[in-house]
Amino acid sequence: MSFFNSFITFIISNLPKGFAKPFAKPYVAGITMDDALSHVHRLNNNGFDATVDILGEHVSNVDEARNITAQYCQLYQMIAEESLECTISVKPTHIGLNISLSEAVFNMTAILEKAQEFGNFLRIDMENSAFINQTFEIFEQCKPIYENMGVAIQSYLFRSQEDIERLADSNFNSRICKGIYRESSSVAFQDREDIKNNFLILAKSMAERNAFSGYATHDQDLIDKLLHWIETENISPDLFEFQVLFGVPMEGRLEALLEKGYKVRVYVPYGPDWFDYSVRRLKENPDIAGYVLWNMFKK
Repeated sequence: MSFFNSFITFIISNLPKGFAKPFAKPYVAGITMDDALSHVHRLNNNGFDATVDILGEHVSNVDEARNITAQYCQLYQMIAEESLECTISVKPTHIGLNISLSEAVFNMTAILEKAQEFGNFLRIDMENSAFINQTFEIFEQCKPIYENMGVAIQSYLFRSQEDIERLADSNFNSRICKGIYRESSSVAFQDREDIKNNFLILAKSMAERNAFSGYATHDQDLIDKLLHWIETENISPDLFEFQVLFGVPMEGRLEALLEKGYKVRVYVPYGPDWFDYSVRRLKENPDIAGYVLWNMFKK
């Protein structure tokens, strides 16, 4: 079945978007801001926090980057007006890093000013290794002025422990994730167990520095290991939360984490640029393709 699902995923990634949309639907919270926020309402009502991301990356036009920036600013206002437990996540290349560092800083600052106005938080997403130094530069330029922000750390990168040692203090806030972009063996672990083990090392390193972490993973074994460490070492819930992607099946695990008293935040992506994101998700979890196909033929 696994081979069949992987084959279906390969086919989907080469189909016209219209054919691929049913397979993308589980992972994407719609096209519009209203679509996304309606999902956030439902998540909040079920005890989950959220973070919203407008899908897209590698913008090369200033007007487009400024338009995306304006949409993020509007999101903060809508979140406040609707009293949602929801933050925002931003990819630097989506707001102009491909154009220039100064353009990305200018736009990130505009978004952070809105976050500050509404007492909300901003997470800078991490992209592939070609953009890491500039992403940290944006973070380090903005952090002294806008305290309520954080950045993602990827456990498959060799450098991540050094980045934590350089940046982490009691006000540092990071999402720890495995990393999704293809990277060479010169900069990243290639073995899944090595990536998982480094995730745990980074989580412990952050806690030792009293720095907050979002543990972003769907790996059930890794969640087990994190819980064992948290409960054995009596790690304060004030230092972490669990984070997952919208639509990824977790077989009741998220509700179990809530019952333990842990915060769970769901990453809610939306927007017209849904196709590439959805294909990446399907490649990560090809069983979804078979599940959707099976349900389509059952109807």
